Amino acid sequence: MADIRVLIVEDDPFIAMDIESAVADQLGDDVELIVVGSVAEARRMTAKQLACALLDIDVVGGKTFDVASALQEIGTPFAFVSGSAPQEVPAALRNVRFLRKPFSTREVAAFVKSAVGALNLKAMPG
Repeated sequence: MADIRVLIVEDDPFIAMDIESAVADQLGDDVELIVVGSVAEARRMTAKQLACALLDIDVVGGKTFDVASALQEIGTPFAFVSGSAPQEVPAALRNVRFLRKPFSTREVAAFVKSAVGALNLKAMPG
């Protein structure tokens, strides 16, 4: 399971640490966690090969909806982890997993595990 990269877009360092911890507990040393706190940094990271992403909606520089749309276009699984209301999400992104803050680290870990599991199934020769 090497080369698993998980993008975490969160501008609150304490929440970012909680998410990092949940993902690391689930995937251990096999994961590279990329934590950024702004829309600009998140946009740059979408060019990387990612297993999945966890996006806060409101971060430094605005909302992450264009980042979400870019991830959706390239087929990278992602979830919103936000205190915003789910109905604030644009219609085109409403089918995306939404974890409301305060979130359960178990929910975050389950999403990442299922996204990484789906990625590994796709990578297996069939």
